[in-house]
Amino acid sequence: MESPHPSAPAPDTPEAPELTVTTGRLEPGLLRDLRALAEAAEAADGNPPFSDQTWVELRAAEDPERVRTVTAWLDHAPGREGELAGAAVAVLPEPGAGPGAPGVLELVVHPNCRCQGVATAMARELSAQPAPAPLQAWAHGSHAAAARLAEQFGYAPVRELLRLRLTHHSPEDPVWREDVPAGVTIRAFVPGRDDAAWLAANAAAFAHHPEQGSLDQADLDARKAEPWFDPAGFLLAVDGAGELLGFHWTKVHPGVDGHAPLGEVYVIGIVPSAQGRGLGRVLTVAGIRHLQRRGVDAVMLYVDADNTAAVELYRKLGFTRWDTDVMYAPSR
Repeated sequence: MESPHPSAPAPDTPEAPELTVTTGRLEPGLLRDLRALAEAAEAADGNPPFSDQTWVELRAAEDPERVRTVTAWLDHAPGREGELAGAAVAVLPEPGAGPGAPGVLELVVHPNCRCQGVATAMARELSAQPAPAPLQAWAHGSHAAAARLAEQFGYAPVRELLRLRLTHHSPEDPVWREDVPAGVTIRAFVPGRDDAAWLAANAAAFAHHPEQGSLDQADLDARKAEPWFDPAGFLLAVDGAGELLGFHWTKVHPGVDGHAPLGEVYVIGIVPSAQGRGLGRVLTVAGIRHLQRRGVDAVMLYVDADNTAAVELYRKLGFTRWDTDVMYAPSR
């Protein structure tokens, strides 16, 4: 949802934006425009406005009815030829997700076009569309403007996703020991060979997670095709028989505008049968050590605020709170 900090003054009388509704995957030109819009917003806000899964759906949605994109233009928008003023993307649940399963809404407005009714117009357009499933909206960064927009449309916060950051650590602290349990080996993911085993382990580790646990081969392939994908930073913990016990998938965000690259603890999972053996801490440390060997010192991660065990581990490792993503759902 839109940030409350405009970087250009609004006109005295805001004009109504021109709205277009698109279903399914986006054609390449519009996808490029959306990338440019997202990059401008991230540069201003410090948060990416769309999740990785939303980009996957926008590029390669197989069911055209599952993805709806509202784009907004203003005549005075900067770079009017090919630059969007705003976009809202709704991704409906998979057909087999079960009755009542929600879809996900994400919305962004160009920093130069905020406080001009663009977000409200796009949200109103989406709410007027037929609704085969309820939508839950992510606000990437806990912004007052997002909270006001959510309240206006009858949404209330239902989930907090903390964004934590590590910039300094004490390597001599015992919590940083890489004491891998006996009989366990940590190795890099091998694309193709490890796909099926990882998908099964991920589904088991995140059986109750509405997003991560439902990833399939197409989702994995889409991430492997991303420029940031590096199998050397996708670490697997296996036992003596080669069975996958857990994993730590790292990610590196390239530095822009003179800033150093930023590492990410992208996802860590432990299969239920291997939990309680300390593998979560071991894999976390191994992944961060890998990033540091690459010269990436600053590391961030996302964790649910109510996952107290994980939050406490990250606190012991030296992570501190950086920002918060908030999910909103209909309250009436």
